[in-house]
Amino acid sequence: MTGTTTASLGGLLAALLVLYANLRPWWAGNREMKLLVPFGKGLAGALAAAACPGGVFAWARQRTGAVANTAGETAGRSATGTTHTEAVSNGQMVGLVATGALVAVLMVFAVVLAWKAAGKKDRRRILGGAFVGTVASLTAGVAGALDWLPGAFNGVGDAVKALAEGANLL
Repeated sequence: MTGTTTASLGGLLAALLVLYANLRPWWAGNREMKLLVPFGKGLAGALAAAACPGGVFAWARQRTGAVANTAGETAGRSATGTTHTEAVSNGQMVGLVATGALVAVLMVFAVVLAWKAAGKKDRRRILGGAFVGTVASLTAGVAGALDWLPGAFNGVGDAVKALAEGANLL
């Protein structure tokens, strides 16, 4: 796999720029929560994918991190004349099992369907949320704050499995 499991200061800069670009219209406007929904969908999908330790979701996370690092380092160097290659402490959510992976895939699938149904502006916001969530999940702070997420997915997945097996129906 080519990619990174570590965000650099440049990658963090890129994610913060995208975050600001998505929050600014909401802040400057009427601050209606519905304006944040597309961004939140992308963020939720990215965090669900980030809980997966391997597969195409882990590959996409690593590739997105590498792209963010390169873009942010270039932007930071161009704007300030300093390098932004210093790594930020990395993190990874652990503990996802097969039943939890079922829930993670369903969440990402729901976000993909929402993206397909969205208009041009909302598509960009969903992608912005996915980008920010993916890059942020590479950091120890966000991964540590969300270390409960794989367990929650596992619990929901266990409940779905039990329901499909007919347990506790009546």
